[in-house]
Amino acid sequence: MKAARFHGKEDLRIEEVPEPVPGRGQVKLRNAYAGICGSDLHFYFFPESLPFSLDEPHPLTGARLPQILGHEFSGTVVETGEGVADVQVGDRCAVFPLAVSCGTCAACRRGLPFSCPLMGSLGSNAEGGGLSEFTVCDASQVHVLPDGVDLRMGALVEPMAVGWHAAARSGVEPGGSALVAGAGPIGIGTWFAFRARGVENVLVSEPSADRRALMAALGARVVDPVNEDLAGAIASLTDGDGVDAAVDAAGAGAAVSSALAGLAAGGRLVVAALHEHTMDFQPTGLMMGETGIVGAVGYRPEEFDAVIAAMAEGCYDTTGWVRELPLEGLVDALHSLRRGLGGKTLLRLG
Repeated sequence: MKAARFHGKEDLRIEEVPEPVPGRGQVKLRNAYAGICGSDLHFYFFPESLPFSLDEPHPLTGARLPQILGHEFSGTVVETGEGVADVQVGDRCAVFPLAVSCGTCAACRRGLPFSCPLMGSLGSNAEGGGLSEFTVCDASQVHVLPDGVDLRMGALVEPMAVGWHAAARSGVEPGGSALVAGAGPIGIGTWFAFRARGVENVLVSEPSADRRALMAALGARVVDPVNEDLAGAIASLTDGDGVDAAVDAAGAGAAVSSALAGLAAGGRLVVAALHEHTMDFQPTGLMMGETGIVGAVGYRPEEFDAVIAAMAEGCYDTTGWVRELPLEGLVDALHSLRRGLGGKTLLRLG
């Protein structure tokens, strides 16, 4: 089969590799679509920034370079291993990529496997990944798609679940208000999640004119934080109170600072983006406003299902922000995304 295998910094090759065979409790998928994530950009351009070694076998999975990439993907079950009862050949699925965690560290004991230092994921540091024609994974990792949610949409479940988890971590109730800083795929997913959760009063802050136009076309209220008055836009949205919560989906210090400044008393900032650089900020504002900062990484299985259910209800619209390319266009797509191309890129695999 064809697969996109990462060999090292800026060395990603489309290669022929053996098809995987499902073992006990596993299923084999014919992959349909796979998305490119911001973490894939980190793999390709800055592997030295990753929180684990790619050169040594993973302690739990044994995976090492070369590694098939792709953790945002969908496919159809074509074979099941011994002992699989809840998934059938022909089922169309979105894949929950988390493969392993240690089960004993503080994060695992608290039910936070994505924060486990030994976390292993398909398309990252576990064998297999979505950027291939076939993948094998545990049957527990596949979430069957209902009628009305196609495989193209199924490949978006994973990144949309990241946004869903960020919105959930914000604590904003229906009727509340929120700021989303950054209109990349996670920012888009967070905006959709807020709306699906009954939070309509949402402002999206994004310096890129193309990304602002994309969000405006979806119906979002947008503001340019560089050339427009972000504080004024927040005041207008909230009658001067400030937003109940803000989500950093930008990964930039300026976005964090402006989001903190826009919070209402008792509000919360959710950091859902990777940051490549440190930043300075004045923490006295947290004390005076009794505001808080929390992180959000990954998602829970029930949030995966919540996104799928919201998709089935028509809460997600892919018009204008999702593009498709063949697998051979992957490297060019990585460079385009690094230059700030908006929207989401899906690779066609079937």
